[in-house]
Amino acid sequence: MTIRTRMTLWYAGVLLVSILAITVLSLNEFHERHRTPRSERGMKEIVEIVLWIGIPAVLLSVGGGWWLMRKALAPLAVLTRAAECINERNLTEPLPRTGNGDELDRLTEVLNRVTGRLHDSFTRIREFTLHASHELKTPLTILCGETETALRDESLPPAQREHCASQLEELRRLTRIVDGLTLLAKADAGLIRLAMAPVRLDELVRDTFDDAQILALFSKIRVDLAACEGTVVSGDAHRLRQLLLNLVDNAVKYNQPRGSITMALRRVVGTAEFSIANTGPGIPRESLPRVFDRFFRGDSAHSSDVEGCGLGLSIAQWIASAHNGTIRIESAPSKLITVTVRLPLLQENRIA
Repeated sequence: MTIRTRMTLWYAGVLLVSILAITVLSLNEFHERHRTPRSERGMKEIVEIVLWIGIPAVLLSVGGGWWLMRKALAPLAVLTRAAECINERNLTEPLPRTGNGDELDRLTEVLNRVTGRLHDSFTRIREFTLHASHELKTPLTILCGETETALRDESLPPAQREHCASQLEELRRLTRIVDGLTLLAKADAGLIRLAMAPVRLDELVRDTFDDAQILALFSKIRVDLAACEGTVVSGDAHRLRQLLLNLVDNAVKYNQPRGSITMALRRVVGTAEFSIANTGPGIPRESLPRVFDRFFRGDSAHSSDVEGCGLGLSIAQWIASAHNGTIRIESAPSKLITVTVRLPLLQENRIA
């Protein structure tokens, strides 16, 4: 029940009790002063007055009170709608104020200060992530180079060579994590500019299909391209290819031996819809809302055996959003995981 409805009911209840109290008191007073046969007629007149004047007055008062409360609480509804739209990208936009200097204005001012502090906190986190990842790149590059140089030494004992190879693998994994963090931090700060141009998405999908077959060879996973309709979108070809490769990489890693991957590209109501489905353990229903969170990898027991850092889907989501598209993931436990990306078709698309 809304505040307006609750206040209207309280207001109507108070008016009704007041009218009844006045009526009862009037009848008692009239009865005490007029103890004659004519008093019956007077009491009848009082009842008629209550029925024909009192009740309409109550209804009019309730209607007027409801209208006044609706007008008084309208700024609260506007403030609520504006607050519901707050996210990490629009924290600098102030909530609307009425300018009346009332309690709602003071509440709006407090909320604006809160969002301002949140914006400062997010900015500091982004700057720290960007600077830290940037500073880590140089020492990681040096360590990778030194380890690769050591592996080229023919006199290196087998045990030490194995140790260096394992160390190099971990250094490269850490480098990928740092690169992913750098990309997302720059994206959050608006520092990445996309080279937008017409892109043949069907060509990118076919190239990705070839890459998927190579990636899936080791696990003997079957890769199928169910459909690949000609589509042209406006986008950055490099980033779109990165999006597709991230999804393919996940489909291979979170699969089962001798499993399958099915890719498809179709035109659906003015959009290019790319879907990729893979067999595997699936994602628990309670984990689905968090799959695009950074460093989230689902079932930790399963993910501990899978190489990755939990940034691939976050990067994919950013690329889709940057192209005015959407990305959605669905999962049937122990059956299929399906990721669907929708991008707006280029208006000049004239592919037959």
